[in-house]
Amino acid sequence: MDDEDIAAFTTLADPSVYVVTAAADGQRAGCLVGFASQCSLDPVRFAVWLSKANHTYRLALAAHTLTVHLLPRDRHDLAARFGSRCSAETDKFDGLAWHEGPEGALVLTDAMAWFTGRIHDRYDGGDHVAFVLDPIAAAHGKETAGDQGNQAALTLHDANDITAGHPA
Repeated sequence: MDDEDIAAFTTLADPSVYVVTAAADGQRAGCLVGFASQCSLDPVRFAVWLSKANHTYRLALAAHTLTVHLLPRDRHDLAARFGSRCSAETDKFDGLAWHEGPEGALVLTDAMAWFTGRIHDRYDGGDHVAFVLDPIAAAHGKETAGDQGNQAALTLHDANDITAGHPA
């Protein structure tokens, strides 16, 4: 297989990126995620893939819930904050508008939509682990920071200039 062929396919797909937040043992973390999708209709489930090199992954192993945030296209700054910094070295939430959600979840106020899900299961996929979530709460549009319901979501193409902040 030619790596350029799969790269062309993923470029054409241009999926949304997400900020995933976790809280456990008095700590908080968050990261930018490019691999995520609904993975079941009945029951509704969503999977987010976290890099094993990421501090958020290590904290998520102890967490009971994760919150998945969809960012509006005009919030590249939030994607960069959560994608280019390491949670083990800096508090990514410092100075941000956020609130506590269900079961102690961390919810970013400026997301265009979010949901919190209980961790149902984990699947090792290589350098990433899928956290399969059972949604327990969600908000979008006017319930988040302003009427963002008609905005486009930030995509992988929009965020391709962000260099991962986790240790190599």
